[in-house]
Amino acid sequence: MIKLPENKKVLNFIYIVSAVVPVAVALMMFMPGKWKESLGLIENTAVSTLPLVHAVLNGMTFVFLILAVFAIKSKKVIIHRTFMLLALLLSSIFLISYIVYHTTHPSAKFLGEGVIRSVYFFILISHIILSVPVIPLALLSIFRGWTNNIEKHKKITKFSFPIWLYVSFTGVLVYLFMQPYY
Repeated sequence: MIKLPENKKVLNFIYIVSAVVPVAVALMMFMPGKWKESLGLIENTAVSTLPLVHAVLNGMTFVFLILAVFAIKSKKVIIHRTFMLLALLLSSIFLISYIVYHTTHPSAKFLGEGVIRSVYFFILISHIILSVPVIPLALLSIFRGWTNNIEKHKKITKFSFPIWLYVSFTGVLVYLFMQPYY
């Protein structure tokens, strides 16, 4: 395959998205209720099932990431790319849906006690912390692979793949922990 030149506009887009998304998520989650009301962002039962949808999207992302690894190890580059684009698409849908949900719904509180509470918060905190760098890492990995810059692609995927896999898996776990409280 021919190595394509790097497009600075695409890289700038990746950097902007990587900065804007975490800020947007934080703003929506911590925006005072009165501000939401003044913007017309009221609790909407039509989106109340979104936590389950989020878990399904995260679970499917996890599966596509695993399938992508098997494909590339079998030297099936087109199949690998397809699975990676599907993982990116599902992660993108998840992010949009997550922002919509948290714009219109307050965060649910975990009421578990004892050891399970510690386990939950460890998973949740690590999930949140790693979800921030996974955005630029995943986008850069896909960009490097798409432009056939395989050397840089392999370097970055050593970090992006396990983090993306962990974030998608723990997203499902967080839902399972929180499911009784939605």
